[in-house]
Amino acid sequence: MTLPKLTPEEKMEALAKAQRMRSGRAELRKKLKKGEVTLKEVLDQADNDEIISKMRVIYLLQSLPKIGKVRSKKLMEEIGINESRRVQGLGVRQKEALIERLG
Repeated sequence: MTLPKLTPEEKMEALAKAQRMRSGRAELRKKLKKGEVTLKEVLDQADNDEIISKMRVIYLLQSLPKIGKVRSKKLMEEIGINESRRVQGLGVRQKEALIERLG
């Protein structure tokens, strides 16, 4: 698949959007780490927020206090979530399982 030819304006717009997404994810991860927002609140907002919905589940879990790479991978395997899954791709049961285990 070839990439579309973008005008300089379209390219700048795409770069700006990518930067907003990265900044938004970083801010969300910081709030999760500090406990300012809960996993349940984040998952409830996922359908309405592009930043959350496009975030990988493993990065979301690793943003929680006391959850690292090993524990997040183990938890995802137990629930049956693929390592490359994004939040928007989680099923209702998977979301409920995550909330049940991590509050």
